[in-house]
Amino acid sequence: MTQNTGWGPAGGQGPGGPGAGWGGAPRWGAWQPQAPQPGVIPLRPLNLAEILSGTFATMRRHWKQLVGVMLAVQAVTLLVMALAAAIAVASVFSHFEPVFDPPFGEDPASEHVVPLLVAGGVLFVVLAVIGVLATAVMTSLCPAVLREAVMGRPTTFRAMWRAAVRRAPAVAGATLLGILIAGAPMIAVLAVWLPLLIATASEHNAPLLVGLLPVFLLAAAPLAVWLGIRFSLAPAAVVMEGARPVTALRRSAALVRGNWWRIFGVTLLAGMIAMMASFTIELPFQTIGMFGMLPVTAGVENGSDVTPAAVIAAVGFAVVAMAVGGVASQTFQIAFTQLTAGLLYVDQRIRREGLADAILAEVGTPAPATAPTAPAAPTAPLRPESPEGPGGN
Repeated sequence: MTQNTGWGPAGGQGPGGPGAGWGGAPRWGAWQPQAPQPGVIPLRPLNLAEILSGTFATMRRHWKQLVGVMLAVQAVTLLVMALAAAIAVASVFSHFEPVFDPPFGEDPASEHVVPLLVAGGVLFVVLAVIGVLATAVMTSLCPAVLREAVMGRPTTFRAMWRAAVRRAPAVAGATLLGILIAGAPMIAVLAVWLPLLIATASEHNAPLLVGLLPVFLLAAAPLAVWLGIRFSLAPAAVVMEGARPVTALRRSAALVRGNWWRIFGVTLLAGMIAMMASFTIELPFQTIGMFGMLPVTAGVENGSDVTPAAVIAAVGFAVVAMAVGGVASQTFQIAFTQLTAGLLYVDQRIRREGLADAILAEVGTPAPATAPTAPAAPTAPLRPESPEGPGGN
């Protein structure tokens, strides 16, 4: 087996040019050998069923690493968020009473209101950054796990944690850039509509502008969706190629080009499956939480004495049950959608760049014999990976 290498972008096409060699697009009338399958997918262009089955197979084989890292990320995130909130509250605690319980007939003084507003704004920004980074870690985890699953190699919690955390800033950058670019049509509509609404607020046509906003947004939606799908493979490019955010967006656009409708359809279907499965996962926990509140609710309606301890226990039970359901639902939804996107990325590179040959070379499995053809060109070398583990920098 060769040294552990990353999946850097190919310097050229696979053996024999586009469509030739193992993993290129199949040619009519050409003899096609059985595809090797060292991992969760056969190393050839994939159909819809193989992409979905590969997603489920990866989740089944590597669920410990996926669930373990995601739960650890969410636990750390909650602790850090709670610490940030506690620091913010402690720093302005003395201003709460003058603002929320001022003397009768008096308005809160500005020297008490301003610190609360500043602390609230800073806390909002800090929590948003923490949430984005946590989501980026979970997003980058999925391609890191998928790379090992495609090659049929075992994974460990430590290796996947390091790979996910190391690539999280670049994944966050690529994701935010993609969202900003895809959302630009919507932002442009609001940038034009809002000044018009303010300028005509006192005129009779203001209600007309308010009613036209959904129409304008609907007109801009197709372009936003097109851009979103165009950049949907960027997180996988960041993790599997070690690409920087802008480079990853370009790579995603290049891989999606010519196959937009197919990638859109698979992405839409995967999103619908993830939403339905997430709802199914979360529903029992919500039901259990609601049933836990019934004794207290019934006691209040019947006029029975309900102790504060009973109310706190019931509310706490309901909150914990719903929180557990929410975490499980979010974990499945992120894992399923990102693994599907990662398999679309692998499929596009197999079709366009002969990635299957590079994977077979890395796992040390020779490609099966093919029909006699002209002498093949050498496979493009892979980008060496850092010795710290999968993912590269």
